[in-house]
Amino acid sequence: MSIERVRQSGPRLNFSEPPTPTMSRQNTSLYERHHKRRTTHPHLLSSRRKPRRWPLVFRFIKGAIHVEIILPVFLHALFTAFVVYLDTYVFESVGLPASIIPSLSIVVGLILVFRNQTSYNRFWDGRNGMSTLNTCVRNLSRTIVTNSYNTKRGPPTPSEREDIERTIRILVAIPFATKNHLRAEWGAAWAGGGFLGNDVDEHGTAAYNPEYAGLLPAGLEGHEDEGLGLPYQLTFFVDGFIKRGEDRGWFSAPSASQMQAQLNTLLEAYGRMETIKLTPIPVAHLIHQKQVLALFGCVLPFAMVDEMGWWAIPIVSLVIFTLYGIEGIGSQLEDPFGYDRNDINMDALVGDTKTEIDVVLSEWRQHSKIMEGGMNAREGEDAWKTMLGRG
Repeated sequence: MSIERVRQSGPRLNFSEPPTPTMSRQNTSLYERHHKRRTTHPHLLSSRRKPRRWPLVFRFIKGAIHVEIILPVFLHALFTAFVVYLDTYVFESVGLPASIIPSLSIVVGLILVFRNQTSYNRFWDGRNGMSTLNTCVRNLSRTIVTNSYNTKRGPPTPSEREDIERTIRILVAIPFATKNHLRAEWGAAWAGGGFLGNDVDEHGTAAYNPEYAGLLPAGLEGHEDEGLGLPYQLTFFVDGFIKRGEDRGWFSAPSASQMQAQLNTLLEAYGRMETIKLTPIPVAHLIHQKQVLALFGCVLPFAMVDEMGWWAIPIVSLVIFTLYGIEGIGSQLEDPFGYDRNDINMDALVGDTKTEIDVVLSEWRQHSKIMEGGMNAREGEDAWKTMLGRG
């Protein structure tokens, strides 16, 4: 094999600019710091960041919880103003002993700690489930493209290569299907209209994604309306390919068993994320938590009014802002598969997986052409030698 052919058969590496995400963060203070995005090599979508214009302490809209809690904070401030008015102009005193605050604070603190710890565990488990699913897609794709040939039979035939590509496309489609399944966007692969690279239109409804639809097998009929999840349905195609590969002599029995184990791990990760989606926090806990927060916010003005007077209004508002903010963060993290800025960036993770596997598939196509060309050259050389021998 010539040096040029070796260069063509190997993976193409590009170490030119732009810099890695770490270097980009180090260099942002040198030139055009604000709102200048720098691309990366792997994780192009997941690592897409821009420098912050303001410190986080001054952020009140994007990614913040303030909009969701502004109503209870305002109501508690209004109630505190009413208590201060009664204490100042109506009654001699409506204050309560300040000693009741520590005992109530312990109860509120325990409830909020449990709420946030449980919610973040759901967020973390959901992210780990997505990582496990992507890892299984990587492992299966790598095994398929490196082992789908027989040394005795030679390179795969055109129909076999099409079978390989179709299976890898299905593997890439599984994260897309899982994302839509967790968001209850049924039929997103078959709906008409929509925009490229976005499964939801401006009205918040599932829209057609050509990239996703192009990964699915031709003529595939979904059964989501009958209760069958599309990610589970797609695994049957992959399992069937493993069986065909074993019959063709591509995979030994242990190798096929390991591939099926990877497929089982993929389904297990899908099931864990589905469990997070379908198992909300018990409503009894949510009711009691809201009532305890409201009770604490209503008792707090009576404990502060004698010592602080009208200053009790901003102090109570600050305390309520803190407590309801912590509770609101837990509410957002409870379901981490949505579109909030604090949710898992499912679109970016799925898009990066597709980009990565597309590169692998492109390199495999190039390598397959080289192998096929080498086999044809050897066959022609053998025929030429046979012809000369007969002459």
